Amino acid sequence: MKPLNNAEALSVVKESIAQIIPDADFTLVEPDDKFRDVLELDSLDFLSLVELLSERTGVRIDEEDYPELTTLSDASRFLVERSKEGTGSAT
Repeated sequence: MKPLNNAEALSVVKESIAQIIPDADFTLVEPDDKFRDVLELDSLDFLSLVELLSERTGVRIDEEDYPELTTLSDASRFLVERSKEGTGSAT
């Protein structure tokens, strides 16, 4: 997959959250808010989110990466950086 820019990454994060929580109100979530708290994602919801993000972006997300996915800004930044890393190598 091609590298993501910030807008694309943020869109993927929001669309993926909306798939798990269809009534998620993103007007309540500032870019640096912990979206799990604001949107009340439990741990199973979060794992579903991680799986969806990985499927949709082709980015491998390991358990040690979870702290990088606490805010919309952090999650977007993580996906942008990881999508760039994955383009230069054939694994």
